[in-house]
Amino acid sequence: MENFLASPIPMLIVVAAIFYFLVWRPQQQHTKQLRQAIENLRRGDTVVMSSGIIGRVAKVPQKDDAEVTVEIADDVQVRVLKSALTEIRAKGQPVDTKADKS
Repeated sequence: MENFLASPIPMLIVVAAIFYFLVWRPQQQHTKQLRQAIENLRRGDTVVMSSGIIGRVAKVPQKDDAEVTVEIADDVQVRVLKSALTEIRAKGQPVDTKADKS
């Protein structure tokens, strides 16, 4: 029994379990929430793109389309891939001040 506990296999299992519950599973949940938010995207929602540009959704195409039109300034609209969106804020959702400070 001591040889089993002294072997590195149980320690690897414990490290893998910790990694799963602290890193991998929360990342999967975040990805799932982002995917659902992108599916429920509406005109007027504020989006943050992977480039750091913040804009408002001007036009939401069909669900099958991979692009969305975002207004980044007055009368400046760009087509953006949905996969480039990293955060979606609803129309009335306040800005998170803690996230802005860090």
